[in-house]
Amino acid sequence: MTESSMKKLASTLLDAITDKDPLVQEQVCSALCSLGEARPVETLRACEEYLRQHDKLAHPYRAAVLRAMERVLSSRASELDKDTASTIILLASSEMTKTKDLVWDWQQAASGVLVAVGRQFISKVMEELLRRLHPGTLPHCAVLHTLASLSVANAFGVVPFLPSVLSSLLPVLGVAKQDTVRVAFCSALQRFSEGALEYLANLDRAPDPTVRKDAFATDIFSAYDVLFHQWLQSREAKLRLAVVEALGPMSHLLPSERLEEQLPKLLPGILALYKKHAETFYLSKSLGQILEAAVSVGSRTLETQLDALLAALHSQICVPVESSSPLVMSNQKEVLRCFTVLACSSPDRLLAFLLPRLDTSNERTRVGTLQVVRHVINSAAAQMEDKKPFILSSMRLPLLDTNSKVKRAVVQVISAMAHHGYLEQPGGEAMIEYIVQQCALPPEQEPEKPGPGSKDPKADSVRAISVRTLYLVSTTVDRMSHVLWPYLLQFLTPVRFTGALTPLCRSLVHLAQKRQEAGADAFLIQYDAHASLPSPYAVTGRLLVVSSSPYLGDGRGAAALRLLSVLHPNIHPLLGQHWETTVPLLLGYLDEHTEETLPQEEWEEKLLMFLRDTLAIISDNAWICQLSLELCRQLPCYDEAPQEKNFLYKCIGTTLGAASSKEVVRKHLQELLETARYQEEAEREGLACCFGICAISHLEDTLAQLEDFVRSEVFRKSIGILNIFKDRSENEVEKVKSALILCYGHVAARAPRELVLAKVESDILRNICQHFSTKDPALKLCLVQSVCMVSRAICSSTQAGSFHFTRKAELVAQMMEFIRAEPPDSLRTPIRKKAMLTCTYLVSVEPALDEQARADVIHGCLHSIMALLPEPKEEDGGCQKSLYLETLHALEDLLTSLLQRNMTPQGLQIMIEHLSPWIKSPRGHERARALGLSALLLRYFLEHLRVSALVPFHNLGLLIGLFSPRCADLWPATRQEAVDCVYSLLYLQLGYEGFSRDYRDDVAERLLSLKDGLVHPDPAILFHTCHSVGQIIAKRLPPDQLISLLLTMFEALGDPEKNCSRAATVMINCLLQERGGVLQEKVPEIVSVLRSKLQEAQGEHVLPAAQHSVYLLATQHCAAVVSSLLGSPLPLDSHTCMLWRALAVEPRLAAQVLGLLLEKMSRDVPFKESRAFLLGRTPDRVATLLPLSATCALFEVMSTPAAGPAVLELYPQLFVVLLLRVSCTVGVQLPRNLQAQERRGASPALATRNLEPCSSAVDTLRSMLLRSGSEDVVQRMDLEGGWELLRTSAGHEEGATRLARAMAEHAGPRLPLVLKTLACTHSSAYENQRVTTTAFLAELLNSNVANDLMLLDSLLESLAARQKDTCASVRRLVLRGLANLASGCPDKVRTHGPQLLTAMIGGLDDGDNPHSPVALEAMLGLARLVHLVESWDLRSGLLHVAIRIRPFFDSEKMEFRTASIRLFGHLNKVCHGDCEDVFLDQVVGGLAPLLLHLQDPQATVASMHHFPDLLGRLLTTCLFYFKSSWENVRAAAPLFTGFLVLHSEPRQQPQVDLDQLIAALQILLKDPAPEVRTRAAEALGRLVKLA
Repeated sequence: MTESSMKKLASTLLDAITDKDPLVQEQVCSALCSLGEARPVETLRACEEYLRQHDKLAHPYRAAVLRAMERVLSSRASELDKDTASTIILLASSEMTKTKDLVWDWQQAASGVLVAVGRQFISKVMEELLRRLHPGTLPHCAVLHTLASLSVANAFGVVPFLPSVLSSLLPVLGVAKQDTVRVAFCSALQRFSEGALEYLANLDRAPDPTVRKDAFATDIFSAYDVLFHQWLQSREAKLRLAVVEALGPMSHLLPSERLEEQLPKLLPGILALYKKHAETFYLSKSLGQILEAAVSVGSRTLETQLDALLAALHSQICVPVESSSPLVMSNQKEVLRCFTVLACSSPDRLLAFLLPRLDTSNERTRVGTLQVVRHVINSAAAQMEDKKPFILSSMRLPLLDTNSKVKRAVVQVISAMAHHGYLEQPGGEAMIEYIVQQCALPPEQEPEKPGPGSKDPKADSVRAISVRTLYLVSTTVDRMSHVLWPYLLQFLTPVRFTGALTPLCRSLVHLAQKRQEAGADAFLIQYDAHASLPSPYAVTGRLLVVSSSPYLGDGRGAAALRLLSVLHPNIHPLLGQHWETTVPLLLGYLDEHTEETLPQEEWEEKLLMFLRDTLAIISDNAWICQLSLELCRQLPCYDEAPQEKNFLYKCIGTTLGAASSKEVVRKHLQELLETARYQEEAEREGLACCFGICAISHLEDTLAQLEDFVRSEVFRKSIGILNIFKDRSENEVEKVKSALILCYGHVAARAPRELVLAKVESDILRNICQHFSTKDPALKLCLVQSVCMVSRAICSSTQAGSFHFTRKAELVAQMMEFIRAEPPDSLRTPIRKKAMLTCTYLVSVEPALDEQARADVIHGCLHSIMALLPEPKEEDGGCQKSLYLETLHALEDLLTSLLQRNMTPQGLQIMIEHLSPWIKSPRGHERARALGLSALLLRYFLEHLRVSALVPFHNLGLLIGLFSPRCADLWPATRQEAVDCVYSLLYLQLGYEGFSRDYRDDVAERLLSLKDGLVHPDPAILFHTCHSVGQIIAKRLPPDQLISLLLTMFEALGDPEKNCSRAATVMINCLLQERGGVLQEKVPEIVSVLRSKLQEAQGEHVLPAAQHSVYLLATQHCAAVVSSLLGSPLPLDSHTCMLWRALAVEPRLAAQVLGLLLEKMSRDVPFKESRAFLLGRTPDRVATLLPLSATCALFEVMSTPAAGPAVLELYPQLFVVLLLRVSCTVGVQLPRNLQAQERRGASPALATRNLEPCSSAVDTLRSMLLRSGSEDVVQRMDLEGGWELLRTSAGHEEGATRLARAMAEHAGPRLPLVLKTLACTHSSAYENQRVTTTAFLAELLNSNVANDLMLLDSLLESLAARQKDTCASVRRLVLRGLANLASGCPDKVRTHGPQLLTAMIGGLDDGDNPHSPVALEAMLGLARLVHLVESWDLRSGLLHVAIRIRPFFDSEKMEFRTASIRLFGHLNKVCHGDCEDVFLDQVVGGLAPLLLHLQDPQATVASMHHFPDLLGRLLTTCLFYFKSSWENVRAAAPLFTGFLVLHSEPRQQPQVDLDQLIAALQILLKDPAPEVRTRAAEALGRLVKLA
C-alpha cells in the first residue's frame, strides 16, 4: 500500500470519528489502532495532521483521536523518530492546554499521549512541559497532572528536572485559589516527593548519582509552608486529604531543623483531621511517614506530642474492622506501623499508655490494646526486652476476661511472648495455664457467628487458635522446651483440662522426644523437685482410661498412647521393650478404623490385655497395689463420662486380679460396693465387670465379699434409708439389687468353669432366684442377663455332660414368663433375646424337657418374635436394628437346639407346622422371618442328617409345594430363602435315597446359581428363574410325590400374594411340560382348570398356563386355531393378544402362522368404497375386517421375540405385503361400528394399540423390522420421523423415501429378494401402491448399494417401465430416481447418460401445466447430472434446456426460481469448448436477472449462484449493493467486500481498485444506519493488512 493510500485510509476513518453513535465511534478507534499496529508513524502523523487541520472539532472527538494515539504509542513508541516524537509532543501539549477550563476526558487523553511518549523521549517532553510553566502564572491543571504521572512512570528521567519544575511552581502556589488547582498541586508535589525518594534510594541506578536530598529541601519546605498553613485549613475534604497525602512523603525531604520546628504544629494538625474524615487510611499513612521522618532526625519535640498521638492512634486501632472494607484493613496496618515507630523511640511512654487500658469495660478497647501489645512485642523486641516483667504483670486482668474476642487476642499476645522469651520469666506459667484452659474449651461454648469473609468459623475459634498456639510453641520455639517440660504434665489429670488432652499429649510427645535426644538425665523426671506433678500411677491410669474413647477430642486415644509409650522410662524401667512393640499395634488398629467402625468391646479388650501384660512384666505387688489405689481415687473424676468410668472399673478389676494381697483385694472391693453410684446404669455394669474380672483370680474372695456386703450393716442401712422416702425407695433399692445380681452373673461368666459348677446353685443362683417376682424392668433385665451368663457357664464347662441341673425346668418356665410379658408388637428391651439365649443353653443341659414344654417354648418364642413390626432401618437407630438382629439370632439358636433333640422327618414336620401360619402370612415381614427360620432349620437338619436305613421322605412333595411358590415373593429375602429351602429338601431326599452327605448333585446345585435371578425385581427374570426352579424340581421329584405337589400348587393359585400365585402357575406349566407323560389322563382336567382361571377377574396370572395350552393345540391344529382366533372381535382384548403371542414360541409353528395370516391379508380387498347419499361427495374408503384382523394378529405374533427366525424366513414377503398394506390404507376409515367403540373408549381389558388401518399397518411393519433384526432401520426412521410421515397422505411419499434410505443403509443384503418380490407391483390396480413402490425404488438409486449388490440394471428397468404411468406423481418419482444415480453411482452416469438426459429433457415438457412438479423434478435432476455426463451428450439439448428454464427465473414460486437459477449456474460451469459459444448468449441474457435475484426475499434463491472465477464482477456487484434499500444488505456488503479483498490471492490484488473501495466505504460511513457505519469502519480497518 502506498503512503498516499495509507493516508487516505486514515483520513477516511478520522472523518468518521465524529459519528454520534458510541459503538460506531469505538469501531473507528479500533480501526485506527489496527492501522497504527501496521504503520505507526504514518497513522500518528495522520492523526496529528487531522487534529491540526480540524481546529474546530469538538473535544469529545479530539479526545477519541488522542486515546487512539495513546494506544498506538503504548506499544509502538520505540519506533518513532525524533521529528515525529516532537510533532506529537507539540500536538498533545497544545491539545492539553487549549482551554483553561477543566475538560477532564480531553485533557486526560492528551496527558496520556505525553506520558506514553515520555517513556522514550523524556527530555523533549519535559522541555515542552517546562515551556508551559510561565513565571508568575498558574500552570494548567493538566500540566501538573502530566508532571505527576511522569514522576511515577519515569522517575529517573524526571527527578533531574525537579529543581527547575519546583522553581517555576512554588512562586505561584499562593496564587492558586480554586480547590481543583490546589488538589492538582498537592498530587504533583506528592508524586515529585515520591519520585525523589525513589531516586535517592536507588542512586546506584540513577543517571546522576551526585543528587542529594538538600537539592530539594528548600523548595519542598516552601511548598510545605503553603500546603500546611493555608490549604490544610480548607473546608473542602478532598483538598485536605490531598494535602495530607502530600505531606507524608514531603516530610522526608524537609530540612531536619525545619521538620523539628514544624512538628508541634504538624502533628496536632494531622490528628485533628481524624475527627473530620470517615476514611482515615490516608491520614494514618501520612502520619506514619511523618513519624518515621521525625524519628530518623532524632526529634525531641516528638516526646511532647506523644500523649495526643497515642490517644488518637489508639482510638483508630479500636475501630471495628470489617474484612469486606480494604481501606479499613489498610488503615489498621498503617496505625500499627505508627505504633512500631513510637515503640522504638519511646517504649516506656507507650507501655505506660497501653497497659492501663487493659482494665477497661469496653471490649473494643481491650481487644485493640492487646493487638497493639502483640504488635510491639514482635516489631520492637529489642526495646521491650527490659519491660518483660512489667508486661507480664499487666496481663493478669486479661487472663480473667470471658469475652471470646478478648480471649483470642490474649492467646495471640501469649504466642508472641513465647517467641520472645517472656514465658521464661516469673509469671510465665500463668500464661501457659491460660493456653491450656482455652484448649480445654468445648466447641458448644463458642457461639460465635462467622464473619462475612471467614471461610471456616471453627478455624478462628478460641480453642482452635489455642491448640495451634500450644503446638507451635512446643515444636518451633526451642527456648520454650525447658519451660514446658515437665510442667505440662500437671495438666493431664485434672478433670477441667480433659478437653485439652489431645494437644497436651501431642506437645508432650514432642518435648519428650527432644529430651530423649538430649540424654537420659534430661528426660527422667525428678518427682521430688516437682511436687505438683502427677505420679507415674496417676499418669498411667489417666492415659489408659481416656484411650478407651479414642476418637473423642480430636483423637485423644492415639495421642495418649503415644505419650504413654514415650514416658515409659518414667513409668517403670522394665516396660520399654514391651511397650515399644505393643503400642504401635494399638495405634495401627486405630488407623484401620473410624469412630463409626471401631468395635468398642474389642478395643477395650485390647487395652485390658495391654494392662494385664504390663502388670505381668512389672510383677511387683507394691507397684500394682499402688496403681489400684490410684485408679480407685480417679473414679469420681469420670462421673460425667459413664463409658470411660465403666472402662476404669474394668481396669480396677484387672489390676486387683493381678494383685497377690488378698487383704488389699477385699478392701478395695468393699470400698467399691460402698461408694458406687447405683443410679447410673453404666456404673452398675462397670462394677459388675470389675467383680467378674477380679473373680478370675480371686473367686472365693469375690463371692465372700458380695455375701458380706449383702449381710453388712452398710447394705441394710442403705436399704433402710431409702425406705424412708416411699416415692423413690422402691426404684433405688431395685437398682442396688440389680448391681449385685449383675455382679453374680459376671462372676459366673468369667470365673474358672470347674470352680463355678460347685458354686452355681448354692451361692450364685440362691442369691439371684429370690428376686424373680420383681416387676421392675431394669431388675428383670439384670436377672435374665445373669441367669443367661450362669447357663452359658454351665454349658461351656467340660463337666456339663455329667451335671444334673435341678433348677432347669423352673428357669425355663420363668424365662417364658418374661418373654410372654413383653409387648408383642414392639422390641424395646433385650429381655427376649437374653431369655431365649438362656433357654438355648438350658435345652442342652440334663434333664430333657417334655414334649408339651418343648411345644410351649416354640410357640411362645415364635409369637413373641414373628409378630414384631418390620426390621428397623439404619436411620431409625442403629441400636434398635442391632437389638432386632441379635434377638432374631437368639430365636434361631433356640429352634436349632430344639430340633437337635428330634432329628427325624416327623420332628422336622413339627417345626415346619409351627412356622406354616407365618409362611402364609399376608404380612411380608412375617413371611420373610418364617422363611428365614425354615431355611435355617432345613440346613441344620441336612448338615446333621444320619440315615441308618433307606426310608421314604414321605412329606417331600408337601414341603416343596409349601416353599417353592415363595420363590416369587415380593420380598427379595423371602425369595432367596425359599430357594434355599427347596435346595435343602432335594438333598434331604437324596440323603434318604442313600447318597452320602458329601455327594453333590448337578441338577440340585443349579438352584444356587438361580438365586441371582431372584434378586432382580423384573418380573420376566423372576418368573424365568421360577421356571428353572420348577424344572429342577421336576427332574428330582419322585413320581409318587408329583400329585401331592401339584395339588399343593393348585391351592397356591389362590394365594393372597399374587406373585406367589403366578409362580405356582409357572411351576405347574413346567411340571406339565417336563412330566406330562405320567399325567396323560389328567391333561383335560388340567387344561379345563386353566381355561376357567383365564375368565376370572384376577386370572391374568394364569395366562402362562393358558398360553401353553393354546400352543399344544396349535401344534396339532394350526389352521383351525388361526381361523378361530381371527374371528375374535376387534379391537383384540388383552387375553386374545396373549394367545396370539403364544403361537410364536416355536419357530416352525410361528412360520406356519405367519404364512396363513399373509394369505388371509392378501386374499381379500383392503377397503370398500361407499358413496355418500349427497351427490358430488368423494366416496369414503372403509377397511375390510379380515385383512384388518390379520394385520393386528401379525403385530401380536411378531411382537414375540421367539418369532424372530420365522420373520427372517419370510422377510421379503412380509416386508412387501406390509408396505403395500400401508400404502393402500392411507386415508382409509374404520367401519362405523368400530369407530363408535373407539369414541366410547376401549374397555380396560382391551389392548391399547391404535386400530386405525394405516397406523395399524405401520406399527406392524415396524414390529416386523424390529423382530427381523433391522433395529437400525427402525431407529433411523424413529429419528427422522419417518413412521409419522407414512401415516399421513401429505407425508406418505417422503416416508417411503426415508424407509428406502434406511433400508439401503442398514439392511442392504435384504434388498435383492425384496426387489424381486416388488417387481410385479408396477401394474398394481391401486395408484397408492404404485406411488409408494416407485418412491421406494427411486431412493434406492441414491445409495451405492444399488451398484454394490448389482441391482442397478433391474432398478433402471423398473423405473423405465413406470415412466409413462398415468399418475404424475409416479412419473415425477421416476425422474427423481434417475437423478439419484448422480449420488448413488456417479461412475455409471456416463454409461447411461443419453437415457438419463432424454428422460430429464422429456420431463421439462411434461403436461400442459406451466408449473408442473414433473418439470421441477427434471430441473433438479439435470442440475445433479450435468457435471457427470459426456459433453457431446449434453451439447444437443443444451440450448433447448437453457431456453426452457429461462421463464422460471421470474416464477412466482420460490422453488421454481431456485431450481432454474441453480441449474443455469451449473450449466455455465460445464460449458467449455464448443458448448461455450452456444451458451454465451444465454449467460449475457441471464446475468442481469441473476444479479437482481441476489437480494431475492427468499434466502435459498439468493444463494443459488456459483461463479467462483468472477472476482471483478463480485466486487462490482458488492459496490452496487452499497446503495441497497435494505439496511442488512448495506451492512453485509462492505463487510463482504473487505473479506473478499483480504482473502484474495496476491496475483489478484492488483485487480482491486483500492481508491474506489475507500471512496465507496467513505460514503457508507455517512449512512443513517449505525450498523452500516460500524461495518464500514470495520472493513476499512481490515484493508490495512494489504500493506
